[in-house]
Amino acid sequence: MAKFSKNSMVLCFLVAIVFVISSASASTRLKKFDHPTKGDGTLNFLVIGDWGRRGTYNQSHVARQMERVGEKLDIDFVLSTGDNFYDNGLTGIHDTNFVESFTNIYTAKSLQKQWYSVLGNHDYRGNVEAQLSPYLRKIDSRWVCLRSFVVNAEIAQIFMVDTTPFEEKYFTTPKDHIYDWRGVLPRQAYMANVLKELENALSESTAKWKIVLGHHAIRSAGHHGDTPILVDRFLPILRKYDVDFYMNGHDHCLEHISDTESPLQFLVSGAGSKAWRGDTKGINRDDVHFFHDGQGFMSVELTPTEAEIKYYDVFGSVRHRWNRSKLLLHSAM
Repeated sequence: MAKFSKNSMVLCFLVAIVFVISSASASTRLKKFDHPTKGDGTLNFLVIGDWGRRGTYNQSHVARQMERVGEKLDIDFVLSTGDNFYDNGLTGIHDTNFVESFTNIYTAKSLQKQWYSVLGNHDYRGNVEAQLSPYLRKIDSRWVCLRSFVVNAEIAQIFMVDTTPFEEKYFTTPKDHIYDWRGVLPRQAYMANVLKELENALSESTAKWKIVLGHHAIRSAGHHGDTPILVDRFLPILRKYDVDFYMNGHDHCLEHISDTESPLQFLVSGAGSKAWRGDTKGINRDDVHFFHDGQGFMSVELTPTEAEIKYYDVFGSVRHRWNRSKLLLHSAM
């Protein structure tokens, strides 16, 4: 009987260890949203960032051009690179800024698709839990916003990541701003988990196209320039797992920059409303293919072997076009 009890204790101990390991593994897995495509092997979507200003600073004008392009491409969804509501995020789930800056602006039929969004630094200045709340989907069913998650769109997987907590200045020198760090502290542990979740998800991906999207730039010739901690912590992971595109906002402009050590492309779309005219850093770098310091947005058209990226200005004109083939890498203006 004593022997049986001892063996039982060992078995229970082993089961407990397996449970702990499984729980830890589960905690480092990103929530996944399966988004079925049209079934013809293609995927089309728009990317916009830094937009929510109740229609001002040409936000409404950009929205009208998105309507036109969205209808032409029959888009599957829209991606938002963050800073969704200015100047200080949402005050709560009943903040009228949500309807006035989102629902009442992007009213076109072609834009009545899912909007997948990440948080920007301005969003963290408000009630973050409100912006993440499922209650907002009762107001507008298009809205999906989490800290980090994956959009599984058959031929492509889009890894949406929370980059704001990586910027130390928001913690050490917040100026007059108050940030909502609930769910983020302790910061070092949170950052480590974001990176682990991202790497785990990328390592398991078999998608034809791998796209990572965050608010802050890895490479940028705009006002904020490169983000050193993302260059140090994110870039090696993206190169390791052959990520095709890193998309972001934060700089209020449109940019296309190539990585110097891999096929990775940095695509900036942060021009949804207020733009910073003439505010540049290193625009003459050899890796910068395109820079526009006005309002606009980006479209992405994917097949299993081809990608086409287009940047549109506030008038709907195509300012830059770039193509990639999985069989032959090339670009064209």
